Amino acid sequence: MSPVTALERAPNKLQRSLMRLDEAPAFMRGWVQNIILRRAVPFTGTAGLRFISLSTDRVEVRVANEARVHNHIGGVYASAMNLLAETATGMVIGMNVRDDCTPLAKSLSMRFVQRASGGLKAVATLSPEQAAYMQANEKGELSVAVTVTDDTGAEPVQCEFVWAWVPASRPKKN
Repeated sequence: MSPVTALERAPNKLQRSLMRLDEAPAFMRGWVQNIILRRAVPFTGTAGLRFISLSTDRVEVRVANEARVHNHIGGVYASAMNLLAETATGMVIGMNVRDDCTPLAKSLSMRFVQRASGGLKAVATLSPEQAAYMQANEKGELSVAVTVTDDTGAEPVQCEFVWAWVPASRPKKN
């Protein structure tokens, strides 16, 4: 039996929520998308993250270089960089996790290479093989590729995120 590809499997809960965007007028879809995703991860709204693109194999998230995320030298806080990369990787996992499973961040590493200039974007990707592995296993873990670049195109931070998924807890019977 061959693994189920992203195109062959039924959409998961997050994908089904995003499919409802088609019900909104075209000019409002980006705004509505951000509302839906900020409900899933409320802190992204506090930091002002914007979801640029979402698919089962690629997620792009941006943060502007603005006062709410400034550090003491006028750049984006290290913790905001972490949030950006974690959100992108978590969303690509979320677009692929089975409905009977819960995703969990397991580990991360960040290496600061140079000072960031301007806003930042994170692009996380998942291969078809990784997506198929997630569908075939009720628990497991994956290293998710993510690239963080600034407005000049430089990569000021290098990140590695490992995500796990486990069976969703079932309500206890009384």
